[in-house]
Amino acid sequence: MRTLIFDPFAGISGDMILGALVDLGYPEGRLRELAGSLGAADGSVSVGTELRRGISCRAVRFQVPRGSRHRHLPDVIAVLEGGALEARGLALAGAVFERLARAEAAVHGIPPERVHFHEVGGLDAILDIGCAADALVHLGVDACYARPVAIGRGWIDMEHGAFPLPAPATAKLLEGLEVRETRWEGECTTPTGAAILAEATAGRPPPERFVLRATGYGAGSRDPEDRPNCLRLMLCEVSSVEDDGLFIVQSDLDDMTPEYVPPALAAMRDAGALDVVTAPVGMKKGRAGLRIEALAPSGALEPVLEALFTNTTTIGARYWSVGRRALAREEKTRAWHGSSIRVKGARLPDGSVRAKPEFDDVVRAAHQAGLPPFEVLRALDRADAEGGAGEAGSTPADTT
Repeated sequence: MRTLIFDPFAGISGDMILGALVDLGYPEGRLRELAGSLGAADGSVSVGTELRRGISCRAVRFQVPRGSRHRHLPDVIAVLEGGALEARGLALAGAVFERLARAEAAVHGIPPERVHFHEVGGLDAILDIGCAADALVHLGVDACYARPVAIGRGWIDMEHGAFPLPAPATAKLLEGLEVRETRWEGECTTPTGAAILAEATAGRPPPERFVLRATGYGAGSRDPEDRPNCLRLMLCEVSSVEDDGLFIVQSDLDDMTPEYVPPALAAMRDAGALDVVTAPVGMKKGRAGLRIEALAPSGALEPVLEALFTNTTTIGARYWSVGRRALAREEKTRAWHGSSIRVKGARLPDGSVRAKPEFDDVVRAAHQAGLPPFEVLRALDRADAEGGAGEAGSTPADTT
């Protein structure tokens, strides 16, 4: 499973997240294309490299008009829906803003639909959240985890006056996440950063063992002298030796409309399930039913069960511990006519590797080339047969 660990040792913000995702390989061209579709003017996107106390970080800055920034949630969703986000990215970005609306509503004592976004309703926040969601999908991240979040001290001036840090909405968004008190003055964690972190990770701590594939650093806008003001993201894969602490979660149901099953499966994966499958079953009184079965690490058992109960009509679930042996995984990235295609492989006991291109990347490359996906797959197979020369050559994923 391809995982991402958020390490907000100096705090977290939207631009920090986006910079670190670019450092991990989110293409700058895709970033600019999506930002333009969401309303960013030509030339308003700046992507560069900055030092934070000796650490080289990627920095993404948006130069947007500072006019009317007040939007309600439907206004923000309309902007996101008008952009070039794919379905999964759009759903994640929308969920982040819904989380922001709930937090603001709880602080002000009003319904979420009446929340009037101020700072986080601006185009720069929409760009941070929309592009970050797209990057997580583009990088093929299956699950996200969070290390403790650093929070700052002092006061911050807001539209309604001065408030102690963390700001009220930020504190509400951090509920359920592990935080770390610091002596640093100033805002370390912003509402945008807290909302993305909470929605992507649900506060799940990292697994005890994993294979670290790549690290990315995103620069904050300030450069204080007492800390490296940046966010570290660690792209990992669950180690093949992590076979203990796994559970099968299983439930049968016969009263749920089929088209609502895929969102339920996605919610269980987001909660930390390593895999979720379905199978038809025969139930009492001759009714046709559906069995949902998930493989969950011990640390994600409760969140997976909660996702099952929340997103399906079931009133009960079975679970039991299981053993598992998994092949060692590896991943490479190959170029094909300007597109990057991940090739995922499994190392067999004899040392050979069984590999295949990532389907989503093949479809994306086919769309860009104006070809059917199976033609792109054939072209990749032909390049392999001819020795993988030219554009179809591969490079290790952790060098990107």
